[in-house]
Amino acid sequence: MENIQNMSKDIVIDPWGTSYVKDYSKLIKEFGMRPFTEDIIRRLPKVHRLIKRGIIFGHRDLEIILDALEKNKEYAIMTGIKPSGPFHLGSKLTAEEFIYFQQLSNKAFGYYAIADLEAYIDNKLPLEESYKIAIDNLMDLLAMGLDPERVYVYRQSEEHSVMKLAFIFSRGVTFNTLKAIYGDRPFGLYFSALVQAGDILAPQIPERGGPKPTVVPVGADQDPHIRLTRDLAHKYQKDLGFIPPAATYHKLLRDLTGQIKMSKRNPMGILYLNESLESARRKIMNTFTGGRATAEEQKRLGGKPEVCAVFIELLSVHFVEDQKMLEEWYWDCKTGKILCGECKARAWEIIENWLKRHREKRSKMRDIAEKLLREHTLS
Repeated sequence: MENIQNMSKDIVIDPWGTSYVKDYSKLIKEFGMRPFTEDIIRRLPKVHRLIKRGIIFGHRDLEIILDALEKNKEYAIMTGIKPSGPFHLGSKLTAEEFIYFQQLSNKAFGYYAIADLEAYIDNKLPLEESYKIAIDNLMDLLAMGLDPERVYVYRQSEEHSVMKLAFIFSRGVTFNTLKAIYGDRPFGLYFSALVQAGDILAPQIPERGGPKPTVVPVGADQDPHIRLTRDLAHKYQKDLGFIPPAATYHKLLRDLTGQIKMSKRNPMGILYLNESLESARRKIMNTFTGGRATAEEQKRLGGKPEVCAVFIELLSVHFVEDQKMLEEWYWDCKTGKILCGECKARAWEIIENWLKRHREKRSKMRDIAEKLLREHTLS
């Protein structure tokens, strides 16, 4: 396996750090992903806006999920979260994809890992603290539309089947292989990668109904984990019957200040779903735009929505479902009909309404979130 961390100055992939992709077509070509073609899109019973707008840009073996959909057969969706803080827009993106695949079929069943071991290794978070954060995260997920009747939620630290798989997989890789994929890392992160492989393949163990198609929605920066897991699935296919998991990939989005990737070291760049409305408004009004130097220049030359974080990262990705509205907004900016201040004010009205609705739903989800985790916690 090739280490893609230092592939080129245009592509840097690091599942535990800062990643950057300038050319997604190059990423697809170099690492064996496949683009979302019209043939793939036509086979989906419902096409998510993230696919329509090219935010979800590639996949591996999604055909196994499409076949299951067309034959009305069971499939699994697997994802998780490192419980290191409140839900933010990055968390929301993956959650939407997870829920989308769950809603496509009543034969779809979700597996949601609370990666408390990774939070312990990577962020030094005690398991008790990450448990409380996990409840908070689950409330957001449920408020976004997760069906609690068709999901298995668990903590890595409590799931013996995942730990067993990680232990088995440790015999199937060498230290040099892990170093080649991930670079020099603390050994705990290498083992965390094996645990994640256990998470991804656990839906296929006998206790979970045996081998089945599984799809894992991830950001492009998580591809090393997917490739490692698919390699292990092939390696243990004869003994354990694994079907190599499919994956979908979304683009890496900038933070609100226009920086390459969201970081907690830059709090003005992250919009949390539970922060005060005043704080959220302040961040929106300070979001990086594609505006010109002066109002006169913008009216004359137009703005640059294609580089504007308000238009791309907020409206197109997260908060405007209506394609016609989005296109009209684009041309209002491009032709100089609106200035950045007016654009941000309009955007904030939409975002504020979404946050208020989300929080109203979220406030009713604590009991369900606690029940989901309690059901799958060892006594």
